[in-house]
Amino acid sequence: MSKDQLVKEAKAIREKAYVPYSKFPVGAAIKTKSGKLYTGCNIENAAYPVSCCAERVAIFKALSDGETSFSEMAVVADTNRPVPPCGSCRQVMSEFFDPNMKIHLTNLQDDIKTVTMEDLLPFSFHPDDLNNGVDK
Repeated sequence: MSKDQLVKEAKAIREKAYVPYSKFPVGAAIKTKSGKLYTGCNIENAAYPVSCCAERVAIFKALSDGETSFSEMAVVADTNRPVPPCGSCRQVMSEFFDPNMKIHLTNLQDDIKTVTMEDLLPFSFHPDDLNNGVDK
């Protein structure tokens, strides 16, 4: 699957976003190393903290299907610049994405910025940090 197709899938799922409060629909598409495609859109709730961003919806759908290895992701929103993921999404992404994995950030004008996970969240908190120096 090409970068353009991944972006197209993210744009399509964006139309299904549930955003009655922010009016800010976002779409995401992720490709697994096994070749499967998962999409997600943001889903809001009147209690804002329980809302979920498009990136996490796509990742969680893949994880709940047993997929844990990812190769590429696209994220799209109606922004002036390629849309950046929020901090919560970056942390979830860093848990499952290789530091060199490509993430295509875009907008409806097809401005695309391709970054790596390391670019998005350098020096991120990882599961190994929970070790606290205790040998396992």
